[in-house]
Amino acid sequence: MSFSLYIAKRYLFTKTSNNAINIVTIIASFGVIVGSLALFIILSGFSGLRTFSYSLLDASDPDIKISSVKGKSFFITDDIQQILIKNKSIEESSKVIEERVFLEYNDKSEIAYIKGVEANYPKITHIDATISQGTWLDTAYVNTALIGRTIAIKLSLGVRSYGEPLQIMVPKPGTGFVNPTNAFYKTDVQIVGLYTGTEEFESKFVFVTLAQAKELLNFKENQITAVELKLLDAKNADVVANELQEKLGNTFKVQTKEQLNEVFYKVINTENFVSYLIFTLIVIIALFNVIGTIIMMIIDKKDNLKTLFSLGASVKEIKRIFVLQGFLLTFFGMILGLILGIILVFVQQEFSLFMITDNLAYPVEFRCSNLFIVMATITILGFIAAKIASSRISKEFIEK
Repeated sequence: MSFSLYIAKRYLFTKTSNNAINIVTIIASFGVIVGSLALFIILSGFSGLRTFSYSLLDASDPDIKISSVKGKSFFITDDIQQILIKNKSIEESSKVIEERVFLEYNDKSEIAYIKGVEANYPKITHIDATISQGTWLDTAYVNTALIGRTIAIKLSLGVRSYGEPLQIMVPKPGTGFVNPTNAFYKTDVQIVGLYTGTEEFESKFVFVTLAQAKELLNFKENQITAVELKLLDAKNADVVANELQEKLGNTFKVQTKEQLNEVFYKVINTENFVSYLIFTLIVIIALFNVIGTIIMMIIDKKDNLKTLFSLGASVKEIKRIFVLQGFLLTFFGMILGLILGIILVFVQQEFSLFMITDNLAYPVEFRCSNLFIVMATITILGFIAAKIASSRISKEFIEK
């Protein structure tokens, strides 16, 4: 053990005759503990919130979506299908027809999107896991639909009521005079299921079979608006998207889930970063107590420092004593704060002490990356604080 470290440990763990210094040291330690605890809890909370939010996107968006650059629809050819089949990273693919529509039910109306999908669509997204009432589309029956909870509330729609059907209307394409009595393609559907999710998702889609959507929009064979893909490993989405974009050419737009929700991802990441900065500022304020504690300790131990200097200790070694003392103070406070934070995170995961709603606990997630971020932040800031405090020591100060 080095000379400076030995003395630093003695100064830190041995009570001084000055009670004021002992009290200030306890306060400084408490500030570091609370700061470390708060920073770790906030990062774990945002990690849980991010994971929860991303899980909602798993139900609404595929890993990759292929659409046309020009126009709303395109024809899926054998060449396109072969490109998708030969790509070993793709687990499932589904043709999709999506269009803006008018919904009408018992004199109530709403604007939404119809989304025609193939039978394997629940394998593309986790839409079936979000169904709160009823079931997914049953191909044994014709003209059935799955709607979002928000749409159902706005239109006062029931599930499996089999009363008045929901009418879906799409304006007929064309130019010139429009006959108001025959301006829409129409179809009636019965609601067999209700899905939940984000507010935007719940109020956006009415899911029907691909055949129903094709019939409503008068699409031709193999005419679709998009192809949605499920990958074997979603982490490779950017690589696979680039490969597909290169093979399909510039006439197609290949987007990952992150690109489809670019604003959402930016907001989540920005909130996380801003919260980290705010609580780091709180930690910095708490570390002013550490600076004050070290300075008071330096003044209190001035006679000891003179003795050490007379015995041959250099000014640099004496400075190092208080740098190490400040570092050890923040380090042990940080460790205790992190232990308490880890315990609280696992308690919240196990017992759901804090609830957002009656049925939804506030999501938290333990991540080693958050642990390293807190350790790096507190360690660096603690070292800087100790350096600032020890800069008061000079040869003139010791010899006075």
